[in-house]
Amino acid sequence: MSSKAEKLLSLTGVSFEGASFETLKELYRKVLDFGIHGIGFSPYIEGQKPGDIISEEQIRRRLEIIRPYTTWVRSFSCTDGNELIPKIAKEYGMKTLVGAWLGKEDKINQMEIENLIKISNEGYVDIAAVGNEVMYREDLTEDELLTFMQKVKSAIKGIPVGYVDAYYEFEDYPKIAEACDIILANCYPYWEGCHIDYSLLYMKEMYNRAKRAAKGKPVIISETGWPSQGTSLGAAMPSDENFIKYFINTQKWSKEENIEIFYFSSFDESWKVGVEGDVGAYWGLWDKDENHKY
Repeated sequence: MSSKAEKLLSLTGVSFEGASFETLKELYRKVLDFGIHGIGFSPYIEGQKPGDIISEEQIRRRLEIIRPYTTWVRSFSCTDGNELIPKIAKEYGMKTLVGAWLGKEDKINQMEIENLIKISNEGYVDIAAVGNEVMYREDLTEDELLTFMQKVKSAIKGIPVGYVDAYYEFEDYPKIAEACDIILANCYPYWEGCHIDYSLLYMKEMYNRAKRAAKGKPVIISETGWPSQGTSLGAAMPSDENFIKYFINTQKWSKEENIEIFYFSSFDESWKVGVEGDVGAYWGLWDKDENHKY
């Protein structure tokens, strides 16, 4: 175990059992202040949604808020202003996992891929992600996705190229796993109805399944998190307490075993209620008004 991991563990050596909410908040802030590997970037301010143009000003403001706490930032699209995220992040000294958002509209897909290639070749990308949960949503066929991946891999050199999806999709699509330089696995115990007490153990199993599918390639957890409000899913209950416990457990494990994790997400975003139900708006480490939650 690294000295950094030991230091974090010493900060969080208090048992959750019987801990007051004030104690949990104090532990949470210590862990966040200590710093985490990566954060999924939420660019949309209140009233915005995907498809709206995001401004350089709002990107700068939000990156300035999160950069003291993270080494890496993950962006999800390369159009509508999102292509500015990795450029500004690099200006701020951050590392970048940059995604091209692929869906059912080929014209948009082509623009996303072209922009990903362009900003990669301009030096703003540390890891390139070709698509996010495309197989899960059934937006493209396996062959269509592989064609996009090959196009990017042929056009950029010296940058790892991967694909983001739920951990089990790499088991179901071994050709996609084979095409990746790096496996980018989304691991959400919440979305599988797991009780908070067993959530870390369950995430470890998700990660290990992705590792087996990777066959020796690096595996990064590209998304994981827990909602702070909303409707329960099976045994998984959203709450401030469970949000904090999941965050702390995730970061302790990340440091203990040197697991690279991009926490989801930076800011609450109200638009997600439409696609994920009421919990969709409450995954952020900061609220929708850009204030620390705790």
